[in-house]
Amino acid sequence: MHTQKLASLSALPLLLGAPALADVPRVVVDIAPVHALVAKVMAGVGAPDLVVPSGASPHGYALRPSEAAVLQGAELVIWVGPGLTPWLADPLDTLAPDAARLSLLEAESVRLLDFRQGVRFAAHDHGAHDADGEKDAHDDHGHEEHAHNEHGHDDHGHDDHDHSGTDPHAWLDPVNAGVWLGVIADELSRLDPENAARYAANASQAQAGLTALEAEIAARMGQLDGHFIVFHDAYHYFEARFGVEAAGAISLSDAAPPGPARVAEIRDLVADQAITCVFAEPQFNRGLVDAVFDGTGVNIGVIDPLGATLTPGTDLYAALMQGMAASFESCLSAD
Repeated sequence: MHTQKLASLSALPLLLGAPALADVPRVVVDIAPVHALVAKVMAGVGAPDLVVPSGASPHGYALRPSEAAVLQGAELVIWVGPGLTPWLADPLDTLAPDAARLSLLEAESVRLLDFRQGVRFAAHDHGAHDADGEKDAHDDHGHEEHAHNEHGHDDHGHDDHDHSGTDPHAWLDPVNAGVWLGVIADELSRLDPENAARYAANASQAQAGLTALEAEIAARMGQLDGHFIVFHDAYHYFEARFGVEAAGAISLSDAAPPGPARVAEIRDLVADQAITCVFAEPQFNRGLVDAVFDGTGVNIGVIDPLGATLTPGTDLYAALMQGMAASFESCLSAD
C-alpha cells in the first residue's frame, strides 16, 4: 500500500506536465506565414493563436468575436506592423493594451523595399534602403541585410491604400524570415526566461531550414525565363531575393480595380515586352484578371503570398514559399 502511494505521487509531475502551459505567454500573431515562424520557435513549449485567416486579405479585415476574444487574452502580439494591417492598431489599443508588441518590420537587420509605382516597373529597381531611408547600392540579389526605415509605414486605411512608401510583404524574403526567427526567440525569452534555451534552439534549427529552403528555391528559379505581370505589387521581396522581375501590376493596390486607361496600358505592356504570364491571387477576384487578359494568349497563373489553402502551423511557411516557386515554374513554362 505504502509503495503504491509513493509510486502514485512520483507520477504526479508527469501527469501535470512540465513546464505547465499556463506559464507560457499567450501569443497572438497577425498572418499565417508569420504564425508559422512563431510556431516553429514555440514548438514543444506552446502554440500561438492566429488573427487573420490565411484566405483573407490582411490589408482590410473585420475581426470576428472569437478573434477579438483571442486578441483580448494576448500577452504578446507579434505582427508585421501597421504598414500591412493598419486596421489592427485600434483593436490592439482597445483589446490588448497591456500586451507586449513585436512589430517585425521594425526589427534591426531586416531588408526593406519600397513599393513600385505605375503600371510598368523599372527593371532591377528593388528600392532597398537602410535605417535613414537612403537607397542602398548593394547587389539586390545578394544576402546583405539592412536595418529598418522607421518612417516608411502608411497609416491610411484599406480603401485608400495607395502603395507608397515601404512594402510590408517582407516575409516573402526568407532571409528576412530568418532574422525574424531570432527576434521572436529573443522576445519570447524575455517574457519566458525558463524556456529561453528551447526558444533559441528552435530558432536556430528553423534558420538552418530556411537556408536550405532558400537554396532550393534559388536553384528552381534560376532555370526560368520569361516576362510576367502580377495582380498587385506584393512580391517585390521574392523577386529581389531570387532574381526574377515583374514587368508591372494590374492593380494600383489590392483594393482598387484598374480603370480603362490602366487596362489599356497593361495591354500595351503585354505587347511591348512579350509578356507570357500573369498572376492572379486567391484572395481577390480572378474574373478581373480573366477580363483584362481575354484574347491576349497570356498564361494565367495563381500565386499565393499568404497560404490561403494551407493549414496554419509550423510547416506553412516552407509550403508557401515552395508553392510560390511552383507557380512561377508552371506559369512561365506553360505552352
